[in-house]
Amino acid sequence: MREVQQINRRWRPALMAFFLRRVRNHAEAEDLTQEVFVRMLNSSESEGAPDAYVFQIAANLLTDQARRARVRAGYRETLAGMDGLGVEQVDPYRIAAGRDQLAALAAALNELPERQRTMFTLYRIENMSQEMIGEAFGISKSAVKQQVAKAMAFLMARMRETQ
Repeated sequence: MREVQQINRRWRPALMAFFLRRVRNHAEAEDLTQEVFVRMLNSSESEGAPDAYVFQIAANLLTDQARRARVRAGYRETLAGMDGLGVEQVDPYRIAAGRDQLAALAAALNELPERQRTMFTLYRIENMSQEMIGEAFGISKSAVKQQVAKAMAFLMARMRETQ
């Protein structure tokens, strides 16, 4: 505890002045000063040349802060550029809701008769033509169309129930 008080008394005014000249924000300078103290107390190197070491820590903190600010600014710039492209931002709630809907759809698909589920999957997911599906099952294109429509109606009804 005594060591903390000595470090604070000796270095706080110089560090605050150092940071205030560079960041021009008192709260931020205070935070950076406290971070220097934490790093000094957690390091064994501060024993040797404390003057140089203290300001090396301070300079490194400013470099790290500038690097983080550049990354954040680049990210904000990228997001701003996406506004006109129709790209939506990542929303954790929306992702969770989407996963829930996908699970409900998978459960509803499993409720379909196997033949109907297969036809629906081949047509809607695998993008296979109705003619090809009909040939594979030995039925007409219109019969495939009818089975896919029934499956779609069933799935839509199930999805409405889950909402």
